Amino acid sequence: MRIDVRFTDRVGIAQEVLATLARRAFNVTAVEVEPPHIYVEAPELDGAGLAGLRDELMRVPSVLSVSPVGILPGAQRRIYLDHLLASQADPVFAIDTEGRVAVANRAAVAASGLAAKAVAGAAIEPLLGQPGLLEGLVAGDYHLPVTEIEFGGEPYMMETTPLHEDGGRLAGAVVTLHAPSRMGEQLSALRNYGSSGGFDAILGVSQEMAQLKLRAARMALVDAPLLISGETGTGKELLAHACHAASPRGSQPFFALNCAALPENLAESELFGYSPGAFTGALRGGKPGLLELADRGTVFLDEVGEMSPYLQAKLLRFLNDGSFRRVGGDRELKVDVRIISATHRALDEMVAAGAFRQDLLFRLNVLNLHMPALRERTDDILPLAHSILARACAQAGRPALRLTPAASAALLTNPWVGNVRQLQNVIFRAVTMCERPLIDVADLELAGSAARPDNEGAVGTLEQAVADFERQLLQRLYREYPSTRRLAKRLGTSHSAIAARLRRYGIGEV
Repeated sequence: MRIDVRFTDRVGIAQEVLATLARRAFNVTAVEVEPPHIYVEAPELDGAGLAGLRDELMRVPSVLSVSPVGILPGAQRRIYLDHLLASQADPVFAIDTEGRVAVANRAAVAASGLAAKAVAGAAIEPLLGQPGLLEGLVAGDYHLPVTEIEFGGEPYMMETTPLHEDGGRLAGAVVTLHAPSRMGEQLSALRNYGSSGGFDAILGVSQEMAQLKLRAARMALVDAPLLISGETGTGKELLAHACHAASPRGSQPFFALNCAALPENLAESELFGYSPGAFTGALRGGKPGLLELADRGTVFLDEVGEMSPYLQAKLLRFLNDGSFRRVGGDRELKVDVRIISATHRALDEMVAAGAFRQDLLFRLNVLNLHMPALRERTDDILPLAHSILARACAQAGRPALRLTPAASAALLTNPWVGNVRQLQNVIFRAVTMCERPLIDVADLELAGSAARPDNEGAVGTLEQAVADFERQLLQRLYREYPSTRRLAKRLGTSHSAIAARLRRYGIGEV
């Protein structure tokens, strides 16, 4: 039986309580003193013996009560600590000031390939294959920068945290090894895409969107590369994430890389990672890339048509066998990642022009989806506008605003060259600037005469009307943003896309 002796603290009371137990010849196997409690474990003590023992203990000065308990607090904490450590998927070692393992969790023992008894008490330096680690810990007060190591044949990012006694004296350190895949799960969880993250997050009531969602739901279940085409601003990344969420990989990481937003060297290190000392300014321990972080998950390559020839070749090699090397590394890494890519460009035309590898296109275009432009699904314009309006009002902390009939009509007739992204910008700007409870046409700040051709009767085709609107819009905005990069940022698209359009319409110097 285990008992709790509650007392008023005074010098010598613990000895008197234990002496009482000794006089009754009980075999005491554990004692924990945590004022105002003394916890005692005596296996031979039963209910009958407790009554007599309680009477005798209550005669000890300052003893307030004697009652049975189910488990000693210290033993309870050890059980919880053991289960807490066992639940950690990353290897964790607690080491003393001499660099020897005091405690190791189940994942650490498994990664070492040794028996638990062999890990306990082992020197951490040879165990991890890190000579000089203890010297570095001492020099850095047992806290070192995160460093990449290889343990048990697997890469890890090693993190150290100092341990202190109650008085502040150093007692050792906790060494945690973070697997890239585990880091990827945590980072991906932070980059959430709304409550559902699936096809319900893609708003649209039109027949075009209904058919797209049906086709996408089928393709989501097929574990093969997927290519999404569509104009800038149509929501290709949202569709890619929905396909990931509905796939067998849905519980695993999802990461996106915009190939048009980064120079070649940065895009390469983001996607493939880099080894220690790969270049000036690199983290000392190296850095895993998105492919490592997304192991068993999905990587979305947006604007894959902007990828350089060198990166195209490196991506093709990865698609062939799932292996790659980090920047500056000489070790082959292999991961299980599904690639979903997207582009607003005609990749087959780029192949014909020698700007994109045909073999890479074959590997990316196993499955394909096309995201329709907003002007091709006019039934979705007002539902999208109302949804964006409600979200904009909530974010701005404003009472719900409404669109006037004239504003709704203007939204329906606008060409929406920038698609859903442009619609979102228009609505958010109107909510920010409008001081009335109703949003009218003027509040939308649409492109004036460019929103409607000067001579509607002369319009031959929708394609020509869109081209006229695009030219007029670019001519007007180029005066305010006289560089391709500034104009691309203003319109929320890539620099190369704006440069191509300016050349097409003979606007400015490109």
